[in-house]
Amino acid sequence: MRPKAPACFLGDAVSAESLSADLAGKPAALRYLAERFPRWDPYTALPALLDDEPVSVRFLGMGAARHACETAAARLRRAGIGAHADFASSAEEPPLGAETLVVGVSLGGGQRELCTALDRCAGRAPVIVLTPDVDSVVARYADLLVPLHAGEEKSGLGCRAYQHALALLLLLGHRLGAPTPGSSGNFPGLIRRVANATKVLLTSAPEWLPEAARVLDSPDGLHVVAPATRVCSAWQGMRALRQGPVRKALACETGEWSHSDRYLAAITDCRALLFAGSVYDERFAEHLGQLRGSFVSVGPTPGRERVPGAELTVRYPGDTDPDVSLLTEPLVAELLAAHWWHASGR
Repeated sequence: MRPKAPACFLGDAVSAESLSADLAGKPAALRYLAERFPRWDPYTALPALLDDEPVSVRFLGMGAARHACETAAARLRRAGIGAHADFASSAEEPPLGAETLVVGVSLGGGQRELCTALDRCAGRAPVIVLTPDVDSVVARYADLLVPLHAGEEKSGLGCRAYQHALALLLLLGHRLGAPTPGSSGNFPGLIRRVANATKVLLTSAPEWLPEAARVLDSPDGLHVVAPATRVCSAWQGMRALRQGPVRKALACETGEWSHSDRYLAAITDCRALLFAGSVYDERFAEHLGQLRGSFVSVGPTPGRERVPGAELTVRYPGDTDPDVSLLTEPLVAELLAAHWWHASGR
């Protein structure tokens, strides 16, 4: 008997068309999230949940959710707050108590692992759960439940859920003492700026997407590269390319690329999608050029409008603001995934 195909291969149920529809719905979903403020604030009950400032924050997630958690934890650490992100699948049980805040993030998948981890935390530490489905099993572990308000996504990739979860984690970080999200210090304003940037990228895609797909097409796959403060963008881009069109993709931090993935580029037809903004952008470009590789850059590099050597540069409104970039730029890789998925005919 032929084994049942996994969800990502079920034809009409999960398809390139459904991914394209999910991505097209990003601006409206973001505007809906922004418009819920100030009437709705997901963290109003946070002071009542915590007797005092937490000594540490433990983030839990799988896949893209964990990558968003890594970014949130890093921001808190930069503000002097103890925070770390764990695989929900880890069997480790660090000390827990009222002074530790546990934050579980689900984008729709990875619930088995997350429920197992939260089961060990329930009753021992306050738990916040971010989820697209308030009726999901994982929601039952929450002392404070935060719906993502990303809407239904039929592709199963959770691209809107990822974007909303990351935004709401930035807001949580601010409430815990990290810098205010957005250069204006206005969270709904930041979300509206991201909605506008996302809409511009979607509208302008017919102008840049075919050329980007041509430059980046390689039998050896695609390197997705981003600066340390936004490395989750590389991981989200890699995930979309692997899970949608099932293409070979690698994620790497910009400075680290020259010390690790560079050696793969020496023996392959290396193509890279670079989310610009690192002080090591030009070194990356130089090393890739020496290996006769090609890359497309997204956004400006420090002190320049574009990264020297890029075959194509994709720009959008607000791409000089790191928070706008963090929440917007994965769309470029997600659109590439949808484009190649359409082209594959699968």
